Amino acid sequence: MSALQRARSEDWYRIRPLSDGVTWIDEPHILEFFRCNVWHVRGRDRDMLVDSGMGVVSLREWVPLVTERALDAVASHTHFDHVGCHHEFECRLCHAAEANILANPDRTNTLAADYVTDDIFTSLPPEPYSSVLYDVKAAPATRILQEGDVIDLGDRAFEVIHTPGHSPGGIALFEKATGILFSGDIVYDGELIEGRTAKDQADYIRSMERLLTLPVTIVHGGHFPSYSGARHRDIITQWLKTKETGA
Repeated sequence: MSALQRARSEDWYRIRPLSDGVTWIDEPHILEFFRCNVWHVRGRDRDMLVDSGMGVVSLREWVPLVTERALDAVASHTHFDHVGCHHEFECRLCHAAEANILANPDRTNTLAADYVTDDIFTSLPPEPYSSVLYDVKAAPATRILQEGDVIDLGDRAFEVIHTPGHSPGGIALFEKATGILFSGDIVYDGELIEGRTAKDQADYIRSMERLLTLPVTIVHGGHFPSYSGARHRDIITQWLKTKETGA
């Protein structure tokens, strides 16, 4: 039996408004390396949610912000820590390469079997949560995304950029008007998790080279705090150098 205490549902989520209509939602009782960032974006006609966390406590019940208006729940990719609450939303968006996982998740294809233990928490989720029984609920996509698609919020438009390497259907979302990039797990300011095959490695390099060319002003990643466009370019440039040298 775990020695960890259990957190209360009302304490599970942390909500921090940022600039440009972006709100940062996360789960502070999960260790930072495993803690997914959930991004809420306010639009004129509808809102957008980028990822939905681990799903151990209801987003809709405990974060009223996500229920205020029509909302597109976008999956940057389908690992367990990013799509756990997608089933709570009517409009669910996912890249074609991972739509089958969102519709038919299991502990293997969402990587829950590899990572979900009590050790990823500082406080356990409320009862009846159990790490050995944890799984992601099915949430079939209502809109399949492809490279170049646009998510239109009325006064805001986010272009879908396919970024394989971390996962086959990984995507980033870029708002040209503001330079905002929601990068998912392909790049953030922390230890990156790369695919294991030669194809994954080649895909990762191509994705990073592409993101380096964008006129980014701020990056909201899948993990760790947001950072500037200058830091974005530095992270990718240094990462690409390690690939060239084999370090």
